[in-house]
Amino acid sequence: MWFGDLANKPLADLAWTAVRTTDNFNWTFIAILTFVVYIYATEFQRKNFSGIVAGLSLYMVHWLYEITNAVIGFISGYALWTVSAQSTSFVLLIGVSWELSMMFSVAGLIMHKLLPADPKKKIFGFSNRILFAIGNAAFFSLVEIFLASTPAFIWVYPWWGTIPVFITTYIPFFLAAFLVPDTKPKTQKLFIGSLALINAVLLCVLVPLGVI
Repeated sequence: MWFGDLANKPLADLAWTAVRTTDNFNWTFIAILTFVVYIYATEFQRKNFSGIVAGLSLYMVHWLYEITNAVIGFISGYALWTVSAQSTSFVLLIGVSWELSMMFSVAGLIMHKLLPADPKKKIFGFSNRILFAIGNAAFFSLVEIFLASTPAFIWVYPWWGTIPVFITTYIPFFLAAFLVPDTKPKTQKLFIGSLALINAVLLCVLVPLGVI
């Protein structure tokens, strides 16, 4: 499934009723959180601060996108992407489950480990950071094709699918993960801190209002 299908509207409608309900809650929620905390604690102990910055940079962008997706769903009736309640222990927002969000919390950190040590190294005349960002974006987009073919992940709009996800979502995700760690510490803190504040304010305002 490369693009969405209007026939998925009933599934998307059903998913809205499951946002932040505890009907499917189970103890994998705690186990996954424990693994994520262990990963970051280990990287902190090893003083892999660049990796931590990569992970948090992607994660902050991820949350801004998820909030935007939920707002789009509220305004238009359907989000660009939707997760089903049957596939998760907890739906955080209409487009992101707990398991998916925890994956994104470490995706930038993990993929950052694959980068060349020298940020100035060229590959075929191009920045290795940009090429790796595009490559990782392509890989994640292909995985999303599989997800969209399962009951776990729902695309409704026929114009939304793998190519738009690749360009508008995953490339920015990995550009943040791969470029921000090479900036000055002050810039890193400003990028992560600003997005964290924006996301927190949006969640504190929009969730109680019932928008997302």
